[in-house]
Amino acid sequence: MEQLAQHAERFGLSLTGTQLEQFRAYRALLVEWNARVNLTAVREPAQIEIRHFLDSLSCATVTGNLNGRRLIDVGTGAGFPGVPLKILYPDLQLTLLDSVGKKTRFLELLVTTLGLGEVRILTERAEVVGQLAAHRGRYEWAVARSVAELRILVELLLPLCQVGGHTLAQKGSNAAAEVEAAARAIALLGGATPHLTTIQLPGLEEPHTLVVIGKVGETDGRYPRRAGIARKRPL
Repeated sequence: MEQLAQHAERFGLSLTGTQLEQFRAYRALLVEWNARVNLTAVREPAQIEIRHFLDSLSCATVTGNLNGRRLIDVGTGAGFPGVPLKILYPDLQLTLLDSVGKKTRFLELLVTTLGLGEVRILTERAEVVGQLAAHRGRYEWAVARSVAELRILVELLLPLCQVGGHTLAQKGSNAAAEVEAAARAIALLGGATPHLTTIQLPGLEEPHTLVVIGKVGETDGRYPRRAGIARKRPL
């Protein structure tokens, strides 16, 4: 985990001994579960540190300190980027959302193993949660990694944000093209002009891009539409 600590420092992030032990336990549990449940294609421990943990932590370069903030991680899978951000900011109020039960069962065990408080885990579709009063417009940050094309993703994320909040999408090198294609959808859903930040992870050739969209207006109650509609007919 010394490698993770050193790389995190390049992003201006400092990890304590306790946090590194949590990441070590996280990695061990992920490797164990991957032997029988396909949670991630990245299985090499050193690559887990870079491609999952450090990649998730890089979000903090645009979110700033998340202690005391409300954040929902949509399509979180094995907990990325939400759980690493929770480890970094222990007072983050985190909601992890995934529609696949085997993944949320892993997350329940993970949260218990790491001793994380103020974490809610939901097994549900984002389209459903985005229409629930308990979640719609309730979050300061709605984040997602590798879930869908941006014009689809903003329909899932922006309804969850409060006005004044932000969405964050982790994207690859084609982020600028996705942002351009999603311009109409972003405006329709109450989003501001996106801000793009390039992240270069050690050992990887292709840079990653953090796409941050501020929420400046309420989202029309028609959105998000029913499950599957956004993919079939993107805005």
